[in-house]
Amino acid sequence: MRRNLAARIGVWSAYHRKTAIIGWLLFVVLATGVGGAAGTVEMTASEQGAGDSARAQRILDDAGLDQPAGELVLVTSATAGGWKDTARELTEAIERTGEVRNVEPPLASGNDREALIRFEIRGDSATAPDRVGPVLDAVRDAGTGRDGVEVHQFGQASAEKWLGDLLSDDFRRAEFTAVPLAFGILIVAFGAVVAALLPVGLALTACMAAFGLLSLASHQLHLFQTTYSVMFLMGLAVGVDYCLFYLRRERDERAAGHDADTALRIAAATSGRAVLVSGVTVMVAMSGMFLSGLMLFEGFALATILVVFIAMLGSVTVLPALLAWLGDRVDSGRLPFLNRRGNRRAPGGGAVAGTLLRPVLARPGLFAVAGTLLMLALAAPAVGMRTEQLGWEKQFGSGAPLSVAYKKITETFPGGPEPARVVVEADDITAEPVRAALAEFDQVTVHRAANVAEIEIPLAGNGTDERSQDALAELRETTVPAAFDGTGARAHVTGELAESVDFNDQLKRGIVPVLAFITVVTFVLMLYCFRSYLVAVVSILLNLLSVAAAYGVMAAVFQHGWGASLLGTEAVGAVQSYLPLFVLVVLFGLSMDYHVFVVSRIREARERGAGIREAISEGIRRTAGPVTGAAAIMVAVFAVFGTLSMQDMKQMGVGLAVAVLLDATVVRMVLLPSVLALLGDRIWPAPKSGRGRPVAARPEPGDGHVVLRR
Repeated sequence: MRRNLAARIGVWSAYHRKTAIIGWLLFVVLATGVGGAAGTVEMTASEQGAGDSARAQRILDDAGLDQPAGELVLVTSATAGGWKDTARELTEAIERTGEVRNVEPPLASGNDREALIRFEIRGDSATAPDRVGPVLDAVRDAGTGRDGVEVHQFGQASAEKWLGDLLSDDFRRAEFTAVPLAFGILIVAFGAVVAALLPVGLALTACMAAFGLLSLASHQLHLFQTTYSVMFLMGLAVGVDYCLFYLRRERDERAAGHDADTALRIAAATSGRAVLVSGVTVMVAMSGMFLSGLMLFEGFALATILVVFIAMLGSVTVLPALLAWLGDRVDSGRLPFLNRRGNRRAPGGGAVAGTLLRPVLARPGLFAVAGTLLMLALAAPAVGMRTEQLGWEKQFGSGAPLSVAYKKITETFPGGPEPARVVVEADDITAEPVRAALAEFDQVTVHRAANVAEIEIPLAGNGTDERSQDALAELRETTVPAAFDGTGARAHVTGELAESVDFNDQLKRGIVPVLAFITVVTFVLMLYCFRSYLVAVVSILLNLLSVAAAYGVMAAVFQHGWGASLLGTEAVGAVQSYLPLFVLVVLFGLSMDYHVFVVSRIREARERGAGIREAISEGIRRTAGPVTGAAAIMVAVFAVFGTLSMQDMKQMGVGLAVAVLLDATVVRMVLLPSVLALLGDRIWPAPKSGRGRPVAARPEPGDGHVVLRR
């Protein structure tokens, strides 16, 4: 048997099992402890954005100008003026909390049935959500028990507190749901409790270590608040999968009659190598996000690379050490009705997969065309896919309290919740030309010491629709240049809509270099690993089909609403702006999990002298069990995220779950075998006499076999 890096690492770890296991535990404890002590640094508002809006926010940050956490309370009544008593009592109540300032008199609507009360939360806006509780209680109490009167609150502090509480509950539920699901699937796959615990335990410890290291890294690269959730999502899926493939290969070799030492050594040389190849491919694909030009994706890239690297490292070090230590005890806690060891299958295995493959390999042209048409049909809705930074109503659903408040306020007082803001910077903000330009606007705040001015301008529309976008474009292209050109001042437009537009523009510019990078790198890695440019090209094309199908499903469900009610959601008319690029990179990496393991087994059979169609059949049949289990785990984990409250988490979960499901079924069982069968011997020429030696054969004399002591 050929000795590769994975084999050498596996044999060393198994021989020095105590060092490997204790070393892993110390690493996890140390990384978790140090990271927890260091804490996490989150991105600032300017770091989250791009373009003109980010420059505006950076000016405010550099000048030390903290935008107060503004709050709005809408009081509505069935009759004209019926809101006045409630508004007066509410104003007195929030002032008594001592947490507010600059409380403005109620602003009545045109029909005098609604009034808007504006105020700010005292202190640093970053910590305002921690102090807004008494204000929320006062507003709630003031609106309770009043006939014909409704009270709705929306603002930075109240929204962030509500969001923080919601995310905490959501992700706690996701974590406590995803882990038991993965464990249950592994129980079915292995039929033994200990064997099922190993992948889950290793994945969770890898996530813990990655959390700690990411916290340390956040002091250099600031993170978005959902980065840890993305890391957990990837870490659990990848960590369990890598261990599943490795452990299943070791179990299969034992079932085929090899002794424990030889089975472990074969698993290290084959599945261990595939784990290294897959892990490196995933990490390289994730690094493409560094080319996006957005700190959000740089954080995602760092988080996923860290957790994949640690999961990969654990799979080829501590896992073989644990297997060598446990021996046959890995089958402890057997469930008789699920136990697989008692019914050792023939080396070919995969009876169901073999039955499904038979017609595919008999008529590969037909199935290649049919599979491609199916994937293209699923991808079709992506042609008109629209992306945007989803606002509150779209993020949480039209029925959420926060969404109801936001909608009512924007409908009654357009531009109220989030007007456009113009940030003006000058060498001398009090210079006559600048003062004259500022005088053309109504709501102007001048910070003389910083030579900065802020202008608030309400936008027509609901804040995200076409009217609002046209108003923003006019403000940027006409109003602001006309006012400040020639004054020596520099004016930048920010605000919720401006940030969304700028973010989308940067994504459109960034997705091309990211796609080019991961395509080229994937091609090079596949060419290096499998020595076939045809395999590399097929890998890329199949990945692109999976990504396109995921885009199509996301657009169909969340933009057009097709089947949205079946998933417990609603159409929002767009896909969250960062998801297309994120899904592209993640799927390019994750699809390599199955692809590398399946193609590796096909190549093993080919190197032993099997015909190409026989090799395809054997490779897919032998990997059918672990690939199906791994896909089931990934789909389950991603589907859990599809049940969360935030729309972008739903879209991410559904998109990734559908893509993995298609990749493990249509791509693996139909497109991959049919395309490889059509290419035939051009993939790998038949091995010459004497060249093909069984990769998974028993060790031969003189090959450096190491006997593992137990």
